[in-house]
Amino acid sequence: MERFVLGIDNGGTVIKAALFTLDGKELAVASRQTLVLTPRPGYTERDMEDLWDQNCACIKQVLADSGAAPSAIAGVAVCGHGKGLYAWGKDEKPAYKGIISTDNRAWQYPEKWKREGTFDALYPRLCQQIMACQPVSILAWMKEHDPKAYNSIRWAFSVTDYIRFRLTGEAFSEATNISGSGMMNVRDARIDRDMLAGLGIEEAYDMIPPLRYSSETCGAITAETAQRTGLAAGTPVAGGMFDIDSCAIAMSVTKPEYLCTITGTWSINEFIASAPITGTCVAMNSLYAMPGFYLLEESSSTGAGNLEWVIQNCLQNEPVPAGKKLYGHLDEMVANIPVDSCDVYFLPFLHGSNRHPLAKASFIGLTSFHTKAHMLRSVYEGVVFSAKSHIDKLLSVRKPPEAIRMAGGAANSRLWVQMFADILELPIETVTGVKELGALGCAMAAAISAGVYRDYEEAAKAMVRISAPVFPDKKAAALYRPKYEKYTAVCEALDTVWRRFEV
Repeated sequence: MERFVLGIDNGGTVIKAALFTLDGKELAVASRQTLVLTPRPGYTERDMEDLWDQNCACIKQVLADSGAAPSAIAGVAVCGHGKGLYAWGKDEKPAYKGIISTDNRAWQYPEKWKREGTFDALYPRLCQQIMACQPVSILAWMKEHDPKAYNSIRWAFSVTDYIRFRLTGEAFSEATNISGSGMMNVRDARIDRDMLAGLGIEEAYDMIPPLRYSSETCGAITAETAQRTGLAAGTPVAGGMFDIDSCAIAMSVTKPEYLCTITGTWSINEFIASAPITGTCVAMNSLYAMPGFYLLEESSSTGAGNLEWVIQNCLQNEPVPAGKKLYGHLDEMVANIPVDSCDVYFLPFLHGSNRHPLAKASFIGLTSFHTKAHMLRSVYEGVVFSAKSHIDKLLSVRKPPEAIRMAGGAANSRLWVQMFADILELPIETVTGVKELGALGCAMAAAISAGVYRDYEEAAKAMVRISAPVFPDKKAAALYRPKYEKYTAVCEALDTVWRRFEV
């Protein structure tokens, strides 16, 4: 009987389940959207029970659509957005709303820890900058602003750990997720109580479940989960991973010479190394899905999610020509505006910034001459310019790669891929034959956990196919250089005024 592996990807707004053959063929995909709650500016939450319900619905649908027998599923794994917080209560219920990685309520805590010297003292072990959306900041905020909820927490989960917990009933902290939380001694791959005490949340030490790695077996599908999803009780569930690791694994990033960019809600830019690289402009070191490697990451919530907001709020009634789809139509609108005829700049800070904790999204340079198409081009370009600012930092500590591997929503647009190649001035590669890279990466973890493959390198050889590169256009690259300089100058100028926007 042919066997399959199931990957479940919990992004910031969309859940996807995908079933794969053991050679990487994507058989079926199901997706569900969860409602993002914004009770105040800077807050992004969702209902944890609804999130679990939608995961169950996705799994059930993908099994039905594929026609695969539950007994043919060799293993399951989950990936999800990093950072954020999904707190499970001592009463065996959610202790709070699920907090998404775009949440900025705790922005003052990283600044406070820097100002007081706490961050500098802990950095040799943290190996990463602290961000407002990390669990460490959110827990500190919750302890001060909602102590009742804080004291009710049994487990402080990532979204990956939360969904796996609901699948299996067993609580673990998967290494790639907890190492990006701001609560781990990343250098030594352990949780140090004194670090949490220094951050004012020593109690959180007991909220962190036992550590496991991405391809380790972390329990099995329970009878209750089997009834809700259609999976067979007893099916093994692997640790899974942070979705940026999962996409990198699905792009066969198994060696330090590779570099990848993932442009979804977030702009994630990363490569792997055999040791942390600290004391540089690179913001984040975390544990990679492959044991023995660290992930060096430069990221911010400045990705293609900005375009989604523009579509939802400004283009709902956009007439799409017959026979065309919306995204293809938008690409055509952008393509019809030459690079050198659009001097409009978009700062892609709708969900947060890589520049300043209070920065806001902005269009700069608009006149009555400009149209929706000019604004759209500036959104596309702004997302790439933000990614370039991250990638330039990564390239300050390593040699340029032969090509950059790209994933995320922007990778589905040939125009946007070409824009990345032109602005970064490097060839861009994508993965062929599979759309759901996050689900593929965690399905590869499930295959290793089930004993199908020895490790990620062997799984990648069997399950991943890389496209021919898209090369930069030299003329376009020359036009983009001064535009990027102007984008940077605009960002620097506005960095001086964002403090006035403090709520």
